[in-house]
Amino acid sequence: MRFLLYNIRYGTGIGTRFHFPVPYAGYLKRSTENYRQITEFISRLAPDLVGLVEVDSGSFRTENCCQAEFLARRLGYDHVVESKYRCGSLPRRVPVLAKQGNALLSREKLHDHQFHFFRKGVKRLVIEAKTANLTVFLVHLSLTYYNRQSQLRQLYEIIKTTQGPVIVAGDFNIFWGDQELDLFLAATRLRNANDHGYPSHPSRSPKRQLDFILYSPELTVENFFIPDVILSDHAPLVCDFTE
Repeated sequence: MRFLLYNIRYGTGIGTRFHFPVPYAGYLKRSTENYRQITEFISRLAPDLVGLVEVDSGSFRTENCCQAEFLARRLGYDHVVESKYRCGSLPRRVPVLAKQGNALLSREKLHDHQFHFFRKGVKRLVIEAKTANLTVFLVHLSLTYYNRQSQLRQLYEIIKTTQGPVIVAGDFNIFWGDQELDLFLAATRLRNANDHGYPSHPSRSPKRQLDFILYSPELTVENFFIPDVILSDHAPLVCDFTE
């Protein structure tokens, strides 16, 4: 089973064009061409499961097209997608922000899914989705240390009663280093697929390990690698598992 995790930055790209004519102007530009390249890259990898962080579910940037739905149709996969902001929050009422979310795609049918929301932070979404033999949780944690620790405690409460093999993946934003995850990993008994600590951010010259694929002991990692791809500010993570 191949799992791909990719923070795609809403398909908006990277480089000088992204910051022209002002810093971060790329967030307000059309993403169609860059997302086409992302789609081609993912298609070539042929993953069984795809966790997409920072996906656009249909703003003007994508000409009102949901990026997750577009990719799912291309691959013939099942998918779930949701805004990363809690219902009733200010970002949910702002046109572009309301379409910013995360998504999970699966070659195998998704039998059930739930959307959880953290109590703290701006980005609060936790996607929980189940295949026949696996439960996957996808997250994008807060930029602030205090909120991240609160979210990790709540994430433990969400996953602790899950039966069977588990994958917890996402952009954890642990700017203080992977020791931020020590208590969470000890409590959950999850393991880091990236056991060598290879960095994934920024993609042009990676220095930080912000993206993680964590897995339960029922699974075995056969292969892990970070492709040299610069279609987003994050590099993708690829892990091949066996049960």
